Amino acid sequence: MLALVRKQLKSHPALIPLFFFIGGGTVMSMMYLARLGLSPHVCWNRTSNPEPWNKLDPTYQYKFYKVNMDYSKLKKEGPDF
Repeated sequence: MLALVRKQLKSHPALIPLFFFIGGGTVMSMMYLARLGLSPHVCWNRTSNPEPWNKLDPTYQYKFYKVNMDYSKLKKEGPDF
């Protein structure tokens, strides 16, 4: 299979950027899915800790991107559960 791809790339060098960008997009999408799966909003084990998001500090930055927000100065607004 790889020999066939290599043969096609040698005969059509314009396909090299296509393979490069598709491979890069695949890697970036897998990294994003891994990031989402390991975040505290996902509960994989419901028996040991059914609500892991309740144990987060108010200074924990859980958003991917927030403009002009200093998480170190936030105070907890709700009660402990």
